Amino acid sequence: MMEVLIADDESDLLDQYKFALEAKGHDVTVCKDGEQCIKVYRIESEQRPEDISETPFDAVVLDYQMPQKNGIEVAKEILATNPRQRIIFASGYIQETFLDSIKQLGQITEIMQKPFSLQALIDTIEDKEIYSQLEKLNVDVAAIKELNPSHAQIKAYFDVLCRLQKGRTF
Repeated sequence: MMEVLIADDESDLLDQYKFALEAKGHDVTVCKDGEQCIKVYRIESEQRPEDISETPFDAVVLDYQMPQKNGIEVAKEILATNPRQRIIFASGYIQETFLDSIKQLGQITEIMQKPFSLQALIDTIEDKEIYSQLEKLNVDVAAIKELNPSHAQIKAYFDVLCRLQKGRTF
């Protein structure tokens, strides 16, 4: 069983995600905007041990565009609380999301291109290998220390992300 936090402003999608993941035995918490997601994350974090390696959720799935706070803003706050939290963006704008994750978060996050199948969501969340491989890749990204990585660097990292995610969602 995995614990998953999902934030998306589309209620129908939230219901579908929750139902599909719970049918697989996962514990799912849903939020309808970025502000609510941050509140839920903080409450769950406070109830956990002080060990920074312990994250309150196995994965946090964030819609890229939401009211109150967008996915990048939410991810910034979550990663400030726990830099080891696994973040997965759900976005119709994968290149923009990818660039923002590098420039604003200083790391590469997982991205699922909307629309995606419920099975793709389940497979991505259950595939913990993706996150462990991204952790290794993010050491390299941090070493770049550039605010504006070159197009070639971004394309190379994007290609690696596509391979890691096994072509499931884009």
